[in-house]
Amino acid sequence: MALLAVPGPFDFALSTERFRAFGIDNASVWHEGGLHRVVGGRELRIEAAPGGVDAEPLDTETEPVVRALVGLAFELEPFYAWAAGDEVLREIVPPLAGFRPPLMPDPFEMLVGAITAQQVSLRSATAIRNRLIERFGTQVGAAWSFPTRERIAAASEDELFAIGLTHRKSEYAVGLARSEIDLAGLAELPDDEVKTRLVALRGLGEWTADWFLARHLARPHAWPWGDLALRKAVDSLYRDLDVRDARARFHPFENLTAHYLLLSQRIP
Repeated sequence: MALLAVPGPFDFALSTERFRAFGIDNASVWHEGGLHRVVGGRELRIEAAPGGVDAEPLDTETEPVVRALVGLAFELEPFYAWAAGDEVLREIVPPLAGFRPPLMPDPFEMLVGAITAQQVSLRSATAIRNRLIERFGTQVGAAWSFPTRERIAAASEDELFAIGLTHRKSEYAVGLARSEIDLAGLAELPDDEVKTRLVALRGLGEWTADWFLARHLARPHAWPWGDLALRKAVDSLYRDLDVRDARARFHPFENLTAHYLLLSQRIP
């Protein structure tokens, strides 16, 4: 294994919590103390190490995936200094110090995952997504490769419906796969343009676009106010604060605030 340094503070267990919180995710499998993914047909394993994480294999193909999964795009120290000035965050952030929100490495996987999660619990979405992965992906060791865009584009909507997606979600996923949108190219665009291009696609609304900005592109000002869990967290912790107005309160750290608020509700 090779070490990838991660700036402190860094808590590997907290940063990988979401891969255990909602059931086994076949594409990002927590197994025997490490996180497993399939990258380029190879199994990648990431585990905690002094000063960062150990990854096997670690090379030019796998390193961007490792960096995404351990949230290296985020700078925590400026956020912690800022959060100390908020009466709620100053209480909930210190116990979660070292939490780096993991990012979804692949844009197509991120969007299909969001489609499966529309209007259902995250546990239900994970179960459905796992059936999709097993039907159209390939197992390599403990993990499965997420189905490629080309594989879903070649599938029929009935095939997706048969594994648990609704007719509409099947239509949305196949339509996304067959669309002409350049998903990788979205990383070069400003937030508003990313959202405009995504919501122009059938089945992708503002909630999906906001989470794409937050969990794939790591945009600091992403604020997925339409997320039910986030709305509940804001209501529980801030009482009379409207979740839309909260965007201004949490500027310029909207994305990190959202992740910390959500994690604070899952970890007492």
